[in-house]
Amino acid sequence: MKLAAIDIGSNAIRFQISSVLDNGPKVIFKKLEYIRFPLRLGHDVFATGRISDKSKEKFKKLMKAYKLLIDLYEANDYMFCATSAMRESENGYELAEEIEKELGVNIEIIDGNREAEFINRAIQSYLSDNTYLHIDVGGGSTELNLYTAGKKINTRSFKIGSVRVLSHHDSPEMWQDMEKWVRDHVKKEYGKVTAVGTGGNISKMFELAQLKPHRLMSFKKMTEVRDMIEAHTLEERIYKLQMNPDRADVIIPASSIYMKVMEWASAKYIFVPDVGLKDGMLLHLYDRNKLQQKIQFVK
Repeated sequence: MKLAAIDIGSNAIRFQISSVLDNGPKVIFKKLEYIRFPLRLGHDVFATGRISDKSKEKFKKLMKAYKLLIDLYEANDYMFCATSAMRESENGYELAEEIEKELGVNIEIIDGNREAEFINRAIQSYLSDNTYLHIDVGGGSTELNLYTAGKKINTRSFKIGSVRVLSHHDSPEMWQDMEKWVRDHVKKEYGKVTAVGTGGNISKMFELAQLKPHRLMSFKKMTEVRDMIEAHTLEERIYKLQMNPDRADVIIPASSIYMKVMEWASAKYIFVPDVGLKDGMLLHLYDRNKLQQKIQFVK
């Protein structure tokens, strides 16, 4: 079975197609193709409330290219999901309708809770019965999910993201709201809390920390990495630290979000499983197709 997930974010648009190897109790997703295109829809939307004509044209070309790849790989199923930039733009739903008419592709513009559901699906296998605060920082929003005793007990989406902070379209009220939520919900009786970080920026910070896979990164180490990055110019981040240009400018705003949330929650360590929305989408597609197969088998 081949499955494709297209994550239409505020900072970039990701495409992944994987082959599913289902042999016994363990299911393996083998990556066949991964493309990350730096089309920053959030730059338009958070500044003007609309996706510009120039971005629309690029977006349509990109969707056409991704649809062609889906066809060439003969994917059994696929899913296009858009997050905060498209859901907040005045013309986001209109653009989605145009894509459906032109390409026959349905773009699902999902809310923060649905986004969190997909990401939670991807990280669940990494969690034990301890207390975790999952922090997912995107370009336009941050999703927080609180787990204790193996269950998710609270979730909330906030309009604070790396692109939004970079372009100064956040507000003190947004930060105060997020701080209040964390302090109200991460209670002392839950015991020691470990942060779980998802998103491209925290994955890059973990890589720069040069830790072994599946090791926890301390708040102290995060501070060291953040300070090291901040000491480099944008050009040095691109050429010396080997960051994409659209990563180099948002990584510091993103790190401030992760670190503030960790401070409020008194979390001294963060686990970075290197999964995200697209991985949750692939798992959702797998579940959907397994169900269909069972129904067909019964018939």
